[in-house]
Amino acid sequence: MKKLALFVCLLVVTVAAQAQFEKGKWILNPSITGLELSHDTGTDKTSFGLEAKGGAFLLDNIALLVHAGVAWNTGGSDLDVYTLGVGGRYYFDKIGVYLGADVNVDRWDWGHDLDDTKFSFGLEAGYAFFLTRTVTIEPAAYWNINDDRSKFGLKVGFGFYF
Repeated sequence: MKKLALFVCLLVVTVAAQAQFEKGKWILNPSITGLELSHDTGTDKTSFGLEAKGGAFLLDNIALLVHAGVAWNTGGSDLDVYTLGVGGRYYFDKIGVYLGADVNVDRWDWGHDLDDTKFSFGLEAGYAFFLTRTVTIEPAAYWNINDDRSKFGLKVGFGFYF
């Protein structure tokens, strides 16, 4: 009986999701990046990251997104990183699984008049789990690379589909 109830629930969620990835729909996706809320007792610094993506579906299952993010005290150091970029997502078969890619401009600020601007490329894979017809919780794994570093991480966000 539990398996049948689970199957019916998944079917309802999948049917509700089908209309959300169509051409002309809008998406807003704020998230906590990297699950980076941490405190380093050695440096007495707390790290925290946020990001937001927003955009529109240009074709069925394909969204064009604008991306903005910030990470304060990255890695427990005095480094703050501010990010702006553009990218896209492809949603597989209207079930919520997606792959995304973006190109970003990152502003690295070390505080003492030491700033640097770098370009980075990011990839992500995640799942849009529909809580209601228009609201999702979106866990994802991401990879970001520039000429100095490569970073893997996890993030959790909410999606709002209009």
